[in-house]
Amino acid sequence: MNDLFKSPKTDLPAGLVVFLIALPLCLGIALASGAPLFSGLITGIIGGVVVGFLSGSKLSVSGPAAGLTIIVFGAIESLGSFEAFLVSVVLAGILQLIFGYIRAGIVSHYFPSSVIKGMLSAIGIILILKQIPHAVGYDADYEGDLGFFQADGENTFTEIAKSLEYFELGAIIIFIVSLAILLFWERPSLKEKTFFRIIPGGLIVVLAGILINALYDNFLPQFFLKDSHVVSIGEQSGLSGFFDQIVLPDFSQLSNPQVYIVAITIAIVASIETLLCIEAIDKLDPHKSVTPTNRELKAQGVGNIISGLIGGLPMTSVIVRSSANLSSGAQTKLSAVFHGVLLFTAIVFAANLINLIPLASLAAILIVVGYKLAKISLFKRMYSLGWDQFLPFIITVLAILFTDLLRGIGIGMVVSIFFILKNNYQFPFNYEHNDHPEGNKILIKLSEEVTFLNKGSLLLALRDIGDNTNVIIDGSKTKNIDHDVKEVIQNFIASAKHRNINVKLEGMGEWENHLLN
Repeated sequence: MNDLFKSPKTDLPAGLVVFLIALPLCLGIALASGAPLFSGLITGIIGGVVVGFLSGSKLSVSGPAAGLTIIVFGAIESLGSFEAFLVSVVLAGILQLIFGYIRAGIVSHYFPSSVIKGMLSAIGIILILKQIPHAVGYDADYEGDLGFFQADGENTFTEIAKSLEYFELGAIIIFIVSLAILLFWERPSLKEKTFFRIIPGGLIVVLAGILINALYDNFLPQFFLKDSHVVSIGEQSGLSGFFDQIVLPDFSQLSNPQVYIVAITIAIVASIETLLCIEAIDKLDPHKSVTPTNRELKAQGVGNIISGLIGGLPMTSVIVRSSANLSSGAQTKLSAVFHGVLLFTAIVFAANLINLIPLASLAAILIVVGYKLAKISLFKRMYSLGWDQFLPFIITVLAILFTDLLRGIGIGMVVSIFFILKNNYQFPFNYEHNDHPEGNKILIKLSEEVTFLNKGSLLLALRDIGDNTNVIIDGSKTKNIDHDVKEVIQNFIASAKHRNINVKLEGMGEWENHLLN
């Protein structure tokens, strides 16, 4: 709490940029989920204010997640009503609280770095590709869609091809002007000036887009953007109208077993997405902060409980908003809280103004964010680390690009685990073979930890030892030998008697009698 207002000069402008990005994403994800549009906004507000305040992360931003849209859509349909679905959201939040208290957040420490970096790069590329249609005025696909295959039957690439046939010249002009402003704002020499540090380029981009579109309306009506080409959050209805739109869960559905299945699914998927995002943002953080993951699960749990109670969607920590927060210069979680406050304020008091923002302006902001996540220098750096790092990285990128976030991460994890197993397979011990007048001598020095992962390589090494050989198995540096490995050594000792192999154990301590008997 003491650090919340430590850097308002950077956090408030960053929160404003995140708000501009989050607004259409909240609406788009709600639309794709088959839920009321207002539910997406509710989730964004709670994710910003509540989770932002409770979280231990300085940079992550929570809200409705694209990765949950298919689950939410199917759940609302199978449960029969949105009110029944809200019960599942509340229960999912309770489960996440339990995850936090049983310290399940430790799972995040086992995500390989190559996969996390691949995820960030993939998200960056997807942001660029998915925003191209919005940049040219073809807005058939909803904001926030990160999947390769779209609900409208198109995919990422066919959508781009179609957008070039149905482009809007007015949108293209706004996009080009917006991108030019952002690139100008990014110049290092300008960042030293107070005005450019305090006023975010994203705000100027949005104001310029509104102004240009207003000029279209007055002087070039054929270029004027409206309807699907601008943000749409409904009419301004004030505070009373805000509360009138709140939907309450139908707790009579607690007797429905399907509600619990949906809750478990949401809790697991949302927790995994959150931990992935937290791990990724911590790696991007220039200060290398380490977020307490169990606290994050508890914060997400509280957020989902409140969201479900007042008509919101399930939430996660989301990489697009979090990375935009980071790239906008955020220093503390004030930016996340502030973006939630702005969402509430916009809905209640400034809906008419928000409805003027062209999606082409927001596309420019997201494309810049995407470029920062997927710089060519990162690909070069990962390649320089060798194939065991580069292959999991690039396969994760391609898998996410051509499927979706969770499937892509899963494929990347499988490839990364393959290399982990391969390395363990090759290096569980040191093998020395010396020719000697008295017969061949082989020294096998076991490593500090010899686990079941090392069983295969040790088995093959012992199998290939020739007859009439002296073998020393040295465990003087070993702290732990897995039971499976002990069995391999026992079996070798037993077979050695029939092959004239003399086996000597050194440094085995209490394990020696067990292995020889």
